[in-house]
Amino acid sequence: MALIDVVKWEANTRELVHKFPSNDLRLGTQLVVYTGQTAYFVKGGKVFDTFEAGTYTIKTENIPLLNKLINLPFGGNSPFQAEVWFINHLAVLDSKWGTPNPIQLEDPKYEIIVPVRAFGQYGIRVSDPKILLENLAGNMSSFTVAKIESYFKGIMMSRFNNLLADKMTKDGISILNLNSHLNDLSEYMSQMLQPEFNKYGMGLENFYIMSINVPEDDASYVKLKEAKEQMAKLKIMGQDLYQTDRSFNVMERAASNEGAVGGAIGVSMGMNAGLGMGGQMSGLVGQNLNTQMPPALPQAANYYVAINGQQQGPFDFNTVCAYITQLQIQQDTLIWKAGLPNWVAISTLPEFVDKFSIVPPPLPPLS
Repeated sequence: MALIDVVKWEANTRELVHKFPSNDLRLGTQLVVYTGQTAYFVKGGKVFDTFEAGTYTIKTENIPLLNKLINLPFGGNSPFQAEVWFINHLAVLDSKWGTPNPIQLEDPKYEIIVPVRAFGQYGIRVSDPKILLENLAGNMSSFTVAKIESYFKGIMMSRFNNLLADKMTKDGISILNLNSHLNDLSEYMSQMLQPEFNKYGMGLENFYIMSINVPEDDASYVKLKEAKEQMAKLKIMGQDLYQTDRSFNVMERAASNEGAVGGAIGVSMGMNAGLGMGGQMSGLVGQNLNTQMPPALPQAANYYVAINGQQQGPFDFNTVCAYITQLQIQQDTLIWKAGLPNWVAISTLPEFVDKFSIVPPPLPPLS
């Protein structure tokens, strides 16, 4: 085989490590290392002399470590054998990643497990060529970006699942809001995944989460959206109105059941829900009738009332008065508030004594 006069490699964007096809060299051979490359002389599987970007004429003076091994004579064009490996330092920024199967994530706000898929892009660059050559490339004559992507795919997905769940829990991010946190999540993932690449002489230039998707028709996702809607409704309406609204929903479902049992339940639920709405509706009507008057100050909901053997409340003073006017509360109706040792008839409380003076007596029985 003829001795080589020029050793160089015109790299492509998808190849990270390249072994020069011949190892028959001689003193006086020119070694050309382009910008963004590092060249190594290798003998017997061991890395020796290193050459950065530039043009070199191979002499015993510039390969001192290899010279100790093969005892090159001084002067002349003495032939020798050594492998020349090139490492490409240029960044590769278009590598794709994605979850092959949905990952199961628990929403930290609503505690519902939902299947999620994520997709994105990342960039890599050789950070320590010697470590890459010794630990990954080995004796392969070419080591491509595709091999890096294949190798790190499992590592990234395993770490991504855990990191995403931890970040969501730590920051209280709901699955429903993940796409509004993609920048923060991407930066966090990049920082946490960097050490995994550094172990093998690679650097993670960037890591982007492009999208996080959940099947719209997935039962758990539908349940999660319903939970968010109920939470929003509770914040808007307040605790008392929300409970009343829920009571009406239960009443409607119960009343729709066929049979006497369903009808009885519907009537009972309707009466109880009516108790909860009476005071609220009377307050709203009063405001609409006289817009010139400011609304009454809110009363503390301190009263619990026994209706049909069931505890209702807490109600404020105005609501209880409204029930008395509507004949839903009688003089002997049991009531309790903080400070009372036991339930008492409502007519015995000083604040309600005068409320029954205008209440007509019960109708006489039909003859």
